[in-house]
Amino acid sequence: MSISFWTLGWRTLWRDLRSGDLRLLIVAVTLAVAALTAVGFFADRLKGGLARDARQLLGGDAVVSSDNPPPPPFMAKARELGLTVVSTMGFPTMARATDAKGAAAKLVALKVVEPGYPLRGALRVASAPDAPDAPTRAIPAPGQAWVDAALLEALGLGMGDTLLLGESRLTIASIIAIEPDRGAGFMNFAPRVMVNVQDIAATKLIQPASRLTYRMAVAGNDKPVQNFVAWADAQVKAGSANGLRGVRVESLQSGRPEMSQTLDRADKFLSLVALLAALLSAVAVALSARAFAANHLDDCAMLRVLGLSQRTIAASYAVEFGLVGLFASGMGVLLGYCVHYLFVLLLAGLVDAALPSATLRPVLLGMGMGLTLLFAFGLPPVLQLAQVPPLRVIRRDVGSLKPASLGVLAVGVLGFAALLLAASSDIKLGLIAVGGFGAAVAVFAALSWVAVKLLRTSVNETTAPRWLVLATRQMSARPAYAVVQISALAVGLLALVLLVLLRTDLIGSWRRATPPDAPNRFVINVMPEQSQDFQDMLKAAGVGKYDWYPMIRGRLVAVNGRSVTPDDYVEDRAKRLVDREFNVSFNAALPQQNEVVGGQWLPEEAGAISVEEGIAKTLNLKLGDTLRFDMAGIQNESRITSLRKVDWGSMRANFFVMYPVSRLDNVPTTYMGAFRAPATKGFDNALVRQFPNVTNVDMTTTIAQVQRVLEQVISAVEFLFGFTLAAGLVVLFAAVTATREERAREYAIMRAVGARGSLLRQVQRAELAGVGLLAGFLASVVAAVVGWALARYVFEFEWSVSPWVPVLGALAGALLALAAGWWGLRDVLNRPVVETLRGAVS
Repeated sequence: MSISFWTLGWRTLWRDLRSGDLRLLIVAVTLAVAALTAVGFFADRLKGGLARDARQLLGGDAVVSSDNPPPPPFMAKARELGLTVVSTMGFPTMARATDAKGAAAKLVALKVVEPGYPLRGALRVASAPDAPDAPTRAIPAPGQAWVDAALLEALGLGMGDTLLLGESRLTIASIIAIEPDRGAGFMNFAPRVMVNVQDIAATKLIQPASRLTYRMAVAGNDKPVQNFVAWADAQVKAGSANGLRGVRVESLQSGRPEMSQTLDRADKFLSLVALLAALLSAVAVALSARAFAANHLDDCAMLRVLGLSQRTIAASYAVEFGLVGLFASGMGVLLGYCVHYLFVLLLAGLVDAALPSATLRPVLLGMGMGLTLLFAFGLPPVLQLAQVPPLRVIRRDVGSLKPASLGVLAVGVLGFAALLLAASSDIKLGLIAVGGFGAAVAVFAALSWVAVKLLRTSVNETTAPRWLVLATRQMSARPAYAVVQISALAVGLLALVLLVLLRTDLIGSWRRATPPDAPNRFVINVMPEQSQDFQDMLKAAGVGKYDWYPMIRGRLVAVNGRSVTPDDYVEDRAKRLVDREFNVSFNAALPQQNEVVGGQWLPEEAGAISVEEGIAKTLNLKLGDTLRFDMAGIQNESRITSLRKVDWGSMRANFFVMYPVSRLDNVPTTYMGAFRAPATKGFDNALVRQFPNVTNVDMTTTIAQVQRVLEQVISAVEFLFGFTLAAGLVVLFAAVTATREERAREYAIMRAVGARGSLLRQVQRAELAGVGLLAGFLASVVAAVVGWALARYVFEFEWSVSPWVPVLGALAGALLALAAGWWGLRDVLNRPVVETLRGAVS
């Protein structure tokens, strides 16, 4: 027989497509590629958009951001290098309408600018909310304010009206349409108010505890900018040696978009879902390919009889699988490209819809992933078909499939793992997911082997029901099949249980509701001389329960007498904490929502300090350590006498660090409060009118806006979750149907010797339920362990698992195995006995 492997490959491909033998392979590969490329296209376009707008997001070629005015040496160095320098300042505060206009008040994001702003990008303004906007190089003139259109509606103001900021009266002159360096974050819901630097002193809004952000932007040629960034980085790293603290340098290389923790977690969760879909698909491909090879043993034996060489047969199947891989991968890339538009739609408002086109990277990654899946997990058992001896035509007991060599599997698995790590958005996420998956497979195989060995001895054949005895014998007679089936089912259930648990806890951490009586107003910047009057006003309005604490800005400068800098710590959060100023407080009584978990809180204990347990762990602090804080130039050193557990979800006034005393002398202090506002109309406006320097934050609107954002993120997460659910069901179906023909022959023999169909149905259900129970239990236990690692090291939220999870997982495994068995094996018992036995003998 003379035929080329190309021709034979095409013919077998067409035949196998019509027979449906390739259906599971194509579905598995398409799902894996679609999930990965959907996330890949979205991340690629988002990254491209951020790179495109990087200079505008920074407001220059590099930015020095700090909690205090930019250090003079930085400005001098920038000018020495010939760079243009512009400084801005921003902080939240309250804006008000005049009494004649209703005296409404609104929290705003105030930005103070100077001539030359912005250095990069263009500020666009309009003369009225509905008027067309145009670029401008000007800034607000002294006495003027440029505002977001939303502020006019909120305060009931119009163009030319007066806006009250602190003790100043400013005229609304323009509407801000586009502010290039506003940032990529989405948590800044407050409307923008932009004023001239000459107006800020008259407002008297800047107080000792005000949280100000100073940004010194520089622009110029690439080489001087690079030199400045290198110099500034060196100065920041020197830190405490030159008295420089709280300074950060951002550039096109080091700067990062101001994405919130929520969106970052969502991105990681999307990547995890895509990774698990690919891992599940690999299992489905391996199972389906082995079943495909088993069904083609006789065909290959006949081809060998007709004189076809092993090389031609192997090459023809390689061609067939290569074409299948290209087709399925192409379908997956196309589906992923369509799905990523849904991400853009679901996250509308969080990301810019006008993103640049995607690069070829997601396409190449998707095609590579699809082909790797097939060639690494699908082709090894299929290539064994070329080694089938011609003798199998007359002797069906020869030429059976053998396990793939460890070398072939190792190369395929390593290549697949490398691609998954490249596709993950976080190397830690990729290592935990891939490593945990691999370890889980080994654990499942070992435990299921032990379980199968113990099964036969645990059933008393003299007293047990007949269907249970037969089911036990079925599984014990072919332990290798049982191990493969249990392991495959457990892997599929592992991914499903893990995602369900993570999704529930992750979304729960996002949606964690505040208590019904939680404060919905926070006030800051209350001066000491205003403290009593402010509290009297709250009581007069019927607010009987409120938090009231002094607040001091302090920077941690030494621990146990040794100066500390961010470079002393490895963890990013620890570096940020040491580099920032703390809100420190003092109170003789322990706050109601705090619990002492170490040491003792002794009222009025001199030289004592109490630290929140989480920050103590992050900064490696313990009872007895001495901490030195710099509070506006005043050094205060105290010893840690207690550790507190703080309920951060209580929406109460909470502090990392507190002194257990009623007075702390010689430090600049303001007051902050938290309370639930009365339903009295005009309460907030009256509050701000009487205390114009106070910032009153209405958390009701902010929380509602955050929840709407979270709903968008959750929708995107749940949408992609469907891909992994589908992949998991494909694995379940492939695992249950992997031994389809063996079951058919065994049942045919039992029916031939007189077994009733009802008995065999009981046997089949018992076997499937037993396999599902064990697989579900193992999957749930391993999912709890892997979930803890992901929650602790990747998503960074508290992880707790109910003891009912293994029980529910086992029951779910049994039900899914029964459902998949009913669907995939429903015709096995209905097939004529003669037909089955004739096909099983030579």
